[in-house]
Amino acid sequence: MISKVYTASTTGLQVNKIEIELDTSPGLPCVVVVGLPDKAVQESKERLKSSLKQSGFEFPEGKLTINLAPADVAKSGTAYDLPMAVGVLEMMNYINKIPEDALFLGELSLDGVLRPINGVLTIALKALELGIKSIYVPSHNALEARLAKGVEVFAVNDLKQLVDHLNHKSEISPTENIKIEEFSLTLESHLDELEDFDLAYVKGQEQAKRALEIAASGGHNTMFIGPPGSGKTLLARSYASILPKMSDQEILEVTQLYSIAGLLPTEGVMFKRPFRSPHHSASHIALVGGGSRIRPGEISLAHRGVLFLDEFPEFDRKTIEALRQPLEDGLVSISRASGTLTFPSRFYLLAAANPTPAGFDPDDKDSLQRPQSKKAILSYQSRFSGPIMDRIDLQVEVARVEHDKLQDQELGETSTSVRLRVQQARDIQTARFKDTKITCNAEMTLPMILKYCVLAEESKKMLKTASEKYKLSARAYMRLLKLSRTIADLAGENDIKLEHVAESLQYRGKF
Repeated sequence: MISKVYTASTTGLQVNKIEIELDTSPGLPCVVVVGLPDKAVQESKERLKSSLKQSGFEFPEGKLTINLAPADVAKSGTAYDLPMAVGVLEMMNYINKIPEDALFLGELSLDGVLRPINGVLTIALKALELGIKSIYVPSHNALEARLAKGVEVFAVNDLKQLVDHLNHKSEISPTENIKIEEFSLTLESHLDELEDFDLAYVKGQEQAKRALEIAASGGHNTMFIGPPGSGKTLLARSYASILPKMSDQEILEVTQLYSIAGLLPTEGVMFKRPFRSPHHSASHIALVGGGSRIRPGEISLAHRGVLFLDEFPEFDRKTIEALRQPLEDGLVSISRASGTLTFPSRFYLLAAANPTPAGFDPDDKDSLQRPQSKKAILSYQSRFSGPIMDRIDLQVEVARVEHDKLQDQELGETSTSVRLRVQQARDIQTARFKDTKITCNAEMTLPMILKYCVLAEESKKMLKTASEKYKLSARAYMRLLKLSRTIADLAGENDIKLEHVAESLQYRGKF
């Protein structure tokens, strides 16, 4: 008798329905797994034998062949343990019948207890498209799987519990689907709390704070350039505290990425925007993604959140230039011999750098004690390549803070009050782009720019003069229009006025 059971695998964010066929034949006792299994899948037969034995079930005699179909799709990971065990249990008549519209996922321990796996939310969201009505997952994975609508999720602790359920001896109640709004309410209940990194603690730097408010309102990329100790890192760390709340769709997107990467928090849902800060020694693959088993990199893990690159010029040139496509398209495509995968990478880039190798501006009196040749300075500043700087909307020079301000004990404006203004501006954009996939001004396409960024004649003249003076590229010009639109939204204005354009021009740096 051939037993059949269904499971699913993830390749990036793609889901493949896998049919597992099991059959026994006369011969020496052995287990053969076919269908392009990797090492982890091959090792599952050892976990299978022990978990069945420890759960009080016998293992079939003779040769057991397990086929993973389709056979031309590579199989990896430990999620195949549970469906294999279910197939064996049906062959041995421990289970009367396996539901045909169900998926089984999970890793087995040697005593039959289920361990969590990666990528369950992605599979649960695709279940209905695959003709699946119910999925059986480890209890820890049920937290994320319950976000999927229209599919029953059963949280399983061990093999014995699952067998009793399938034989209708003791039912496992389906996990109640949870609404994302519940997590949003949880987040909002803590909005008034002063965070460890809050703009209230930043002394001075009013222009930099204003730049962060604009960046958060429109989803714009920002770069801070200033000497050591001027507060660049503190400003960057405080940025996350003023970002608008994520939409339901954004929460699902981010949670899926963290699920396949195995980085989900305890509650099983990513309801706060990610803040990723890789060290400047991070490799190209660590930032972009890849590996023998393609995994999302830092730029994908920062999706809908912040990618903070401190000491920006110290990153490898190849690594910095790899940011071009994700910054422009919001996607990163990773090609390997095994195939090509695409991950979403719509992040807010926040970079920080010193103006020179010694850290101080060449005109600063402190730099006189730190000799640095013009050649070294030019070599250092050349790492700010034109194509990358074109994609950074706000370039802010951060000066050193005066000692009088440092000694002032009074706190500045809190992140909470700034975030309220940011959220109001973002709500305007949400209404503006409600019939599109666009979420903020920075993502506007060319037709949208022409529609929503109409300038008065005097504003056009100012931009023309600036373009000729600074030799702005077409990309930089369009980004200035988007930035002006965001500044107008913050002011609650329907039209982009001259002062909005003038302010946006202030953020075109000298690099």
